[in-house]
Amino acid sequence: MSARDALLDAYRAILLADGQRATTLSAVAARAGVSKGGLLYHFASKEALAEGLIERLDELIAEDAAAMSAAEDGPSRYYIRTSVWTDCDLDRTLVAVAQLAQESHRGAREAMERARRQWLELIRDEVAEEATAQAILLIGDGLYFDAALSGDPGAAREGAVTAAGLLPIVDRLLAAARG
Repeated sequence: MSARDALLDAYRAILLADGQRATTLSAVAARAGVSKGGLLYHFASKEALAEGLIERLDELIAEDAAAMSAAEDGPSRYYIRTSVWTDCDLDRTLVAVAQLAQESHRGAREAMERARRQWLELIRDEVAEEATAQAILLIGDGLYFDAALSGDPGAAREGAVTAAGLLPIVDRLLAAARG
């Protein structure tokens, strides 16, 4: 792993655990095990760290969109199946950038909007009916939000709706949209 990646991982981890205010340059350098000078070589400011994390999210979303586009069961089912917390790089980065967006970081808000547009566009290509495409996107958003509300996104909660439980609903939406 490169020093730049280690610094972004440290920044993301602090952001997720303690929030944006805790992401001082000194804290990020210490967590990554590099000197502050080493951090400044790669990232001249906290804003540069945020921009680096947003760039990482854009790359991860592009990879996810490619997988979504190539999914054998189609983009809509892929989106629902993957709208659960798996503690992967995409999950951690998406939530960290969402936290920045909640702190009114313009670039983070724009990155979140880009991600949703990419996913929605792939669903639209499959569905071709705007209301159905939006409904499928919102089902996936709801799954992810529900996991985030649990306090432990990876933990299964009694009575929680699962992606697998919602796939038959998505199948009915797809069938109705295809008409």
